[in-house]
Amino acid sequence: MTSLIPSAFRSMDAAIVRGELIVREGRDDKEFHFQRWVQARLGEAGINHDDPGRNSYPDLTLVDTPEGIEVKGLSTPGRDASFDGNSQVARPTHNGRTIYYAFGRYPASPEGNTFPVVDLVIVPGSFLNADDTYEHKNTSTRGFGSYGDVLLRDRKMYVMPTPVVLLEGVEGTRTLLLPAGDDPGNGFVQVGEVTRVEVENVMTGYAFDFATNHLSATYRRNPTAGRRHHFRAWRIARSEGPGAEVTMSNSVTPSA
Repeated sequence: MTSLIPSAFRSMDAAIVRGELIVREGRDDKEFHFQRWVQARLGEAGINHDDPGRNSYPDLTLVDTPEGIEVKGLSTPGRDASFDGNSQVARPTHNGRTIYYAFGRYPASPEGNTFPVVDLVIVPGSFLNADDTYEHKNTSTRGFGSYGDVLLRDRKMYVMPTPVVLLEGVEGTRTLLLPAGDDPGNGFVQVGEVTRVEVENVMTGYAFDFATNHLSATYRRNPTAGRRHHFRAWRIARSEGPGAEVTMSNSVTPSA
């Protein structure tokens, strides 16, 4: 089945070029304005998708292909080097769907409630994290506090690097990253090849000491250590040229 992600990217790229602005409902509308912008582009491309739920993952599930898009709006200048995965770490697949992440940056302090998309990067979830075997679960235990009747919830927050810090050459452009074996079709030009390599050791657990407020992690040997995951970067072909070459950055170093 042909992926609809290149068509979605093409629609977003064209909208940025013609100046389609993000529209927020007010200054308190910080989470969903870019998501609505992405939804509008899917509609323009004729890509059917389910309406998102407030805590659904991914944000947008496509109807005609087993794919989903998680939308991440980033303000610039501001925090654009990392993003929060509220109880959901990035992963290649989820419930049988291939997951893609759409990162769009916009001005941090616009004068009004309409503002442009500064740049756009769409990447497969496998670029952010290659493991799709781990299933997140919120757990709890009772017994905390002086009377032993306080419920302690373990609700994880995952903070992951964005393509802005993982890749060189994507700022101010529109870039689609795909697994090396995927071809987006006519109208695209390749602008780079990048590789991510799995680490020697992977985290298997952690412990928290209430007396010292110290969190410690445990690791084991990664059975797929050294496995290389290859990706190719694409842009829409235009007469002015494809823009900067995309390469891996050296800004992020694994901790284990």
